[in-house]
Amino acid sequence: MVQACTIGRTGRRYGRDMTPRRQADPAVGERVRARRLLRGWSIRYAASRAGVSHATWSRIERGLQGADNRFMLADLAGALDCTLADLAGTGVPAPDRATSAAQAGVLGLRRALVDIDLSEPPSRPAPPLAELRRTNALADALYRACDYAGAARVYTDLLRDLHTETAGPDHAEALRLLCEATSNAATVLRNLGHPPDAWLAAERCRDAAEAAGDPVLRGHAAYAMARSALACGSAQRGQTIAERAVNDLGGHLSRPGAPEILGSLQLVAALASHARGRLDDSRDWLAEAAALALRTGETDTMGMFFGPTNVNIWQMSIEAGDGDPIRVVEIAGRTDPSAIEAGVRQVFYYADTARALIRLGGRDREAIRFLLTAERIAPQHVRTSADLATAVRILLERSNRRAGGTALRGLSERMSVLTMAR
Repeated sequence: MVQACTIGRTGRRYGRDMTPRRQADPAVGERVRARRLLRGWSIRYAASRAGVSHATWSRIERGLQGADNRFMLADLAGALDCTLADLAGTGVPAPDRATSAAQAGVLGLRRALVDIDLSEPPSRPAPPLAELRRTNALADALYRACDYAGAARVYTDLLRDLHTETAGPDHAEALRLLCEATSNAATVLRNLGHPPDAWLAAERCRDAAEAAGDPVLRGHAAYAMARSALACGSAQRGQTIAERAVNDLGGHLSRPGAPEILGSLQLVAALASHARGRLDDSRDWLAEAAALALRTGETDTMGMFFGPTNVNIWQMSIEAGDGDPIRVVEIAGRTDPSAIEAGVRQVFYYADTARALIRLGGRDREAIRFLLTAERIAPQHVRTSADLATAVRILLERSNRRAGGTALRGLSERMSVLTMAR
């Protein structure tokens, strides 16, 4: 008699003719269901990724069938882009499912970045270019709104499709879109705390820019690489990349987008100089960027948001960590962050003002308000920021009923910040 069984994607068989099935752990099914819903997938689609039937997947989610066989669990984890531990013993935090989804999306994005080597031929067909433009616009909108989970989910497939399209007749536009998409992906990965992956994304951006032969795109890619180098802790490398790109772009400033990219590179050079303790150089780079911003005005070119407002926000970020907190608060008082209609930049205004207020002392109530505003604008960003976790921890350690109370403790719980608060 042939025993009923299910065949996984690796060819393994799970059936009644193997070891007796243990009682299903309903908690595992709940975690599987939670992670599937975070990705926005149907049972049928998730099951197809794992190589199991949708009926099997449904029974596992409902606790009617166990998934404690480590091979089956590995297939489910692979399909959901998470680890075995995520399904076996660590549930999705209920108050912050979007942030968990953002972190879960990193693995898929990383795999896509590895796959889109331009020296290798495409491995799949791509939708029409018009559809790719629309998808890229969607991903960009999610990125600007700091919906990192949504952006990572969209970019994972979009990058592969653009890679395919670079081998087609519309390769020039496909390379431009790929440069933009990989640059944004680098920022998403950097802001989620994955600088090595951000560096890989920036390298893919550079490859696309080089293949396009466009000096402005090369400057754009250099910006992504310099930012990623800084995130990896290599300030010298970041400064070298930024300064070299400034020089290379100097002869192409008449091209559309070149001034905005130049100004953005100057800002990265200022940050790198500050990180290396070269404060005079940092101020000089900031002065050059500020002068250029007065000529360009507020812009949205290539998602750089270069202009007077963003220069001010960059100055605040540079000073917030170990610079002059009074200076940060002064700049904040004359800056309107709403001039940039993108949460991915506004969040730094509120977060860095909060960090400065904490350093000043005696203004914790204001700091908490700014942190809560930053969280409202970009919850995934705030809840994954190491700098802001440190800030909240400091507030907790010196908090009392007059400064913080339930609002601060609620924020600390959402950020998973633990401390022995006095």
